[in-house]
Formats: sequence, C-alpha cells, structure tokens
Amino acid sequence: MTQAPRQLHELHDVYDFLDEIRLRPGIWVRWRSLQHLDSMLIGYHAAMCVHGVDEDFPFWTPGAVSPFDQWLWHRNGYESSLGWATEIEREAETAGTPAIELFFRLLDQYRAERRDAVR
Repeated sequence: MTQAPRQLHELHDVYDFLDEIRLRPGIWVRWRSLQHLDSMLIGYHAAMCVHGVDEDFPFWTPGAVSPFDQWLWHRNGYESSLGWATEIEREAETAGTPAIELFFRLLDQYRAERRDAVR
C-alpha cells in the first residue's frame, strides 16, 4: 500500500519530512540531486535553530562531523571531507543506481542500526 502524501503541519521531525521526500523526490529535490537535498536539510536545521526546536538531526553539525557522516565513514571504511551527499552520489554512480534511491536505502540502514543500538 502506498502512503498518501501529508501536509507539512502533519510532520513531526526530519524523518517524517524525509519520508515525504521519498514519496515524491522529483517534486522536492531538483534533479534528484543529493547536493540539493543536503542544502534543503541544512535549511531545515537552520530553521530549527532559529525557532528553538530541539530535535535529533544527524545530517549536519556546524563545526563538527555529523552523525550520519560518521556512520557512512564507518560503513565505507574510510573518512572523507566531502560529506555524505557527495560520497553517496559517487557510490551510486559506480553502482549504476540513482543517488536518491541509494540515499534512502542507506537512511533506512542508519535508522535501523540506531534503533538496534538503543535497544
């Protein structure tokens, strides 16, 4: 069963937001580019900070390495200064798969591992 799109006011966190993007990536992300998604998520985080919202946000940490970058480094077996969007786009190109699809597969893995770690 396909999930119906929700209105922005119905979303609770960045993961809900990303679930909406997953439903219709072509509407949300220009050219399905992870660079554009990364910029959008940085804007999301900036808005959270401006409005004093405290939320788990693993995609960008000003002045530090983000949790998602650290997870990706561990998964790939090396560190990179390029950031998660560029690294995933490179991996997708090598694998011949759309980068946005690879991002969502990796996001699912990241979230599953974090849930397992909490248990």
